[in-house]
Amino acid sequence: MLLRTLTRLTTSPPLKHRLPSLNLSNHPTTHRVAILTTTVKMSFTTKAKIASFGGTLYKLSHKSSTTGTEMAVSLYLPPQVVNSNAKVPVLIYLSGLTCTPDNCAEKGFFQHALAQRGIAFVLPDTSPRGLNHPGEDESYDFGSAASFYINATQEPWKKGYQMETYLTEELPETLFNDEEFGRYLDGGRVSITGHSMGGHGALTLYLKYPGLYKSVSAFAPIANPSQCPWGEKAFKGYLGEDREEWKKHDATELVRKVKKGTDLKMLVDVGTGDQFYQQKQLLPENFEAAVEEAGAEGLELRYQDAYDHSYFFIASFAEDHVNHAAKYLLA
Repeated sequence: MLLRTLTRLTTSPPLKHRLPSLNLSNHPTTHRVAILTTTVKMSFTTKAKIASFGGTLYKLSHKSSTTGTEMAVSLYLPPQVVNSNAKVPVLIYLSGLTCTPDNCAEKGFFQHALAQRGIAFVLPDTSPRGLNHPGEDESYDFGSAASFYINATQEPWKKGYQMETYLTEELPETLFNDEEFGRYLDGGRVSITGHSMGGHGALTLYLKYPGLYKSVSAFAPIANPSQCPWGEKAFKGYLGEDREEWKKHDATELVRKVKKGTDLKMLVDVGTGDQFYQQKQLLPENFEAAVEEAGAEGLELRYQDAYDHSYFFIASFAEDHVNHAAKYLLA
């Protein structure tokens, strides 16, 4: 049974991030030490270090082998990393169209709640930048800052626009094994959230990779992209004309396939004053119907009266989304 607010929630067993390229089962102990030592290194360049609510916001960059570019990422470490030797859990935030990691770090107002709950915050960029593909910077909803967090299969975008692999493999492996920051972060306790295009990314990655994230939430997600103008443009450009292929990257289509009774551990907020909701770009009602059709549970979908698509909306409910993640990360 689907309700707008469901309280029957469970936790999943912990999942440790592993380096898929390393198979240590056939190596003697002496070799294991040598191999693991090579994965621990200084991977990031620190562009800025900012005190915030007792913790520290780092603006970082690193060279990505997946995208072939320098990638920006921000990291907030809560005060607990200074006051305790224990590693803290991680909440990943995927931003929306046109954004950089700075938008949410500076206007989302997550840090207060993160500091209270002892949760680190990772804010990746929204796409590769500077690949100079034709048309890359011509529109706000395709190309730069508009990757839709998928792996492109079409020329020229398949070069570099491999954000799904970057987010699920390279970035966590690099971050959790970094000499400076990895010692503070618990790669086995990770949740994900996002806004708009990033809400789409959070929902789809959560559904595609069961167990990788403890929970998911989204602000005004593009919840059925194969059926809205934003998604149709992006999917056609990145994936080609095959609409069956599009469904593999559409949260509404993905959630139809979950087993009956699955506890989704999802919180979704949508503002009724959101112009993009009104223009049928978001389609949360289609996602809700698909959850009900699948017989899944654990979706809390809240329509927030009069709120729009902006960071005023995100900031108003940021604490709720941190607390939602904390239920599973701190269990």
